Amino acid sequence: MLKKIKPYMGEHLKYTKRAAVSVTIAVILGAVPYLFLYQIIDPLISGETLSLRFVMIRVVLTCICLIANAILYVHGLDLSHYSAFHTLKNLRIALQGKLEKQPLGMIHSLGNGRIKKVFTDDIETIELLLAHAIPEGIGNLFIPVITIVAMFFVDWKLALLCIASLPLGLMAMGMMFKLGMSRMNEWYAAGAKMNNTIIEYINGMEVVKVFNRDGESYKRFENDINYFRDMTLDWYRICWPWMALYSSLIPCVAMFMLPVGGYFVLQGWCSLSDFILIFCMSLSVGMPLLKAMNFAGKIPQLDYKVAELEKLLDHPPLKQSERKFEGKSFDITMEDVHFSYEDAEVIHGANLKIDEGTMVALVGESGSGKSTLAKLLVHFYDVDKGRICIGGHDVQDMSIESLNEQIAYVSQDQFLFNTTLYENIKIGNPDATEQMVLRAAHLAQCDDFIAKLPNGLNSMAGDAGKMLSGGERQRISLARALLKDAPIIIFDEATAFIDPENEEKMNEAISQVIKGKTVIVIAHRLHTIIAADKIVVLNNGNICAQGTHQELLQTSQEYKRLFEAQEQSLVWEVR
Repeated sequence: MLKKIKPYMGEHLKYTKRAAVSVTIAVILGAVPYLFLYQIIDPLISGETLSLRFVMIRVVLTCICLIANAILYVHGLDLSHYSAFHTLKNLRIALQGKLEKQPLGMIHSLGNGRIKKVFTDDIETIELLLAHAIPEGIGNLFIPVITIVAMFFVDWKLALLCIASLPLGLMAMGMMFKLGMSRMNEWYAAGAKMNNTIIEYINGMEVVKVFNRDGESYKRFENDINYFRDMTLDWYRICWPWMALYSSLIPCVAMFMLPVGGYFVLQGWCSLSDFILIFCMSLSVGMPLLKAMNFAGKIPQLDYKVAELEKLLDHPPLKQSERKFEGKSFDITMEDVHFSYEDAEVIHGANLKIDEGTMVALVGESGSGKSTLAKLLVHFYDVDKGRICIGGHDVQDMSIESLNEQIAYVSQDQFLFNTTLYENIKIGNPDATEQMVLRAAHLAQCDDFIAKLPNGLNSMAGDAGKMLSGGERQRISLARALLKDAPIIIFDEATAFIDPENEEKMNEAISQVIKGKTVIVIAHRLHTIIAADKIVVLNNGNICAQGTHQELLQTSQEYKRLFEAQEQSLVWEVR
């Protein structure tokens, strides 16, 4: 297990080693007073007279050992925690770096709850291994082993009696591990499911309230929490008897030695002096050994945590290189593109050519593959087969940073950070001046609602932009994309939440900004893309027709059906 953690420890590994040495010395010092106790008891039993000075020296030495034990133990834990928290920092940074290279679809499939659990709960438990199990486990295991070996040099019969209870305790611990491990995967799965359900319940609270689905939604919320509770209690209920048994047996190393050893002394098979010495030595064995065994009980959980982290990173990263963008133009070509979500193929051999400086619209029913094609272009996923090129340069043969510099992507559900609207827009171009930010906000039709805010562009967006309406969030996101000024722009239902009054203004502003750029528009409102240079019709992951609006009305029954259905919807009214 240390092989998995060691690369993240780096130079801080030396602090963990020092911590183990410090705690080991502390445990040794904690055991020495039992020898001083023997030096006092043995002469008294033999009838010898002890001087007050002899006793006081042992008492003072005992106090010194106990004080040094506390100081060194705390110092060791201080070193181990220093190393542990730096290691956790390195682990989180490494995990973040690897997550950034994963396909977004894989990240979404994990769920917010599971990712949160991995980044906080699962990684945090590794602190137990680094800060406690290693230094305390080594120290508390080292002393009992040395002490038991020393016992055999004093009297092997009494030493065997001292360790006679250990096999019984270890058997009980083994049963606890066996039963616990059999349910561990199911327990962690229940925890991950509960986390995802809690986050979904909170995020969907508005929908639940509006549609009066409190009972149904809360029932699922309650069921998943109760299931995790019951799973935890069942797990503990099975393990508790064995835990109590080994917790009682392991520290009780004198359980057989006292009665049987006393009989041996009476029969003359062992000396009283050896009996007393081994009894005093046994007092330094039980509790350290129990501590060591308790830390050993955490190892299977820690192994599982590390395995979960590794599983999270098992998914192949996005295919990319370190090359900069080397395309000769901003033409876009898709050649025999196939793509699958898990085992279901959703894009079937798409072939598409988009000329530089033209506007192309992707239309089709929901689930036809429009947004998927757009996300493949911005390299949210790797294609299963075929390739996508910009200016002849395969998007998988350049760095994701270089690709992102060429494309501005505006979806219908953009995320806003909990900072000012000004900073949210400036994300599109960190080097932009204030005038550039204001112009982008103006072009995106943000002026009207910004003027109503108490601090204008310096108003806070709130968590995930909750202080704004859906349409306002989209306009801020559009301003962000306009500020980026990329040569390729993708609008994925970018005006979905815009009211009709502002939609016309926004479309007019967009038409001014996109001049000379390569534009891909995904829209359900077909009347907004009639003037597109090319309209691409998708049906069940297939490109079934391409052409201008007038051409498709003549040649494509699918497009004609979609257009006529939408035209009819425009005149619907409630009587």
